[in-house]
Amino acid sequence: MSNQECDLGLIGLGTMGRNFVLNMADHGTAVAVYNRTAEKTREFLAQEVGSRPIRAGYALPDFVGLLQPPRAIILLVAAGDPVDAVIKELLPLMAAGDLIIDGGNSHFTDTNRRAKILASKGLNFIGMGISGGEQGARYGPSLMPGGPREAYERVAPIMEAAAAKVNGEPCVTYLGPGSSGHYVKMVHNGIEYGVIELLAESYDLLKRGLGLKPEELAEVYDRWNSSELNSFLLEITARIFRRADERTGQPLVNVILDKARQKGTGMWTSWDAMDLQVPTPTIDVAVVLRGLSGHKEQRLAAARVLKGPQKAIALNQEQFLARLQNALYAAIITTYAQGLALLKKASETYAYDLNLEAVVRIWRGGCIIRASLLEEIRQAYVATPDLANLLLDPHLGRAFMDRQKDLREVVKAAIDLGLPAAGLAVSLAYFDAYRSAQLPANLIQAQRDFFGAHTYERLDLPGTFHTAWEEE
Repeated sequence: MSNQECDLGLIGLGTMGRNFVLNMADHGTAVAVYNRTAEKTREFLAQEVGSRPIRAGYALPDFVGLLQPPRAIILLVAAGDPVDAVIKELLPLMAAGDLIIDGGNSHFTDTNRRAKILASKGLNFIGMGISGGEQGARYGPSLMPGGPREAYERVAPIMEAAAAKVNGEPCVTYLGPGSSGHYVKMVHNGIEYGVIELLAESYDLLKRGLGLKPEELAEVYDRWNSSELNSFLLEITARIFRRADERTGQPLVNVILDKARQKGTGMWTSWDAMDLQVPTPTIDVAVVLRGLSGHKEQRLAAARVLKGPQKAIALNQEQFLARLQNALYAAIITTYAQGLALLKKASETYAYDLNLEAVVRIWRGGCIIRASLLEEIRQAYVATPDLANLLLDPHLGRAFMDRQKDLREVVKAAIDLGLPAAGLAVSLAYFDAYRSAQLPANLIQAQRDFFGAHTYERLDLPGTFHTAWEEE
């Protein structure tokens, strides 16, 4: 390869960067790479590149010089200040018409800011969510690009070749202008938080409620993964229960500390959902309970003095397993419903013009939340592109209603056992609130008017009203 023969450049040779470079190169893309630590670049070339069309620059000017103009560069560096720092270093080296793609988990407001700055200098900017973890990056992720359409079209053949495929269709498509790609990825991660919480609660109910051991749990989740619950997250859950700890020989899951960490995308989803007044309670609860899990020392102290139900309840194992399977499916439907309702509102508010059928289509493969259910969700948007909520789809609404009795029974059992199942419970509450023609918000309006003169609306007259509540 001679100078300026690389089709695309990538900055950041961490786990995702290395694997995505190899993926693109295996599909015929000549890639230039740069990493702040030169030793990591040398190690990558020596150990992993082989005869692939990959070249390295050890200084940014040399790296940029390897690219065919107009240049296209993907950043796979940590979100936040590192992205701004790399862009600042690149700016003097780039020319009008060049393209920068941020492939990290950047907050959508940062993407908007960066796009505006770069546009003022004649540069294109794309925010592209990438989902699938290490294996996805290497063998086919789900890619969620947003920004100028014409800029995406330049790199579309490269992205389509590298993306996961479902029925021959690449799991990537142009989503919309501005920060639409990073927003869709944020909500993807919010849904991921919700589903992971629901799976964790089902594990707790099976472990502490039924007393199942890891090897038995693996069989249950394997069996469920052969049903309508089939998904990547269920598959890896079964595999986790089969892994033994090399140090102790115990099931590895039993020696892992029960403190869950988070990087922030779930919180971002909840924050913006609250700003847009779109209810996402299953996602919100997932974020809250990860935070609560971090208070391990307090929980140990509380466990010594705060007691729950003293009388154990007996569960019929076969019956409870069937109920929990149905309850989990119903709750997962509501989690997707909440996330997609948020995307619909965000699309209208931020002028993304999202096609939700296309969003769901590219989530069917490669990404962390891929699941058989997504094809049914896709069909719902094919039938009704402007669908307000998945629960209003005749098929998915019926699927939930057919399972609601089991969800109610599982939530009751969790309460009687004193086990926290907030995700399952709030998913049911979301359904009950959404289907309620009358909610107690009339009392809330009266209370707000009483203490703060915030006014209220009436059922029988237009306009807003205030009552002098203290007067008799």
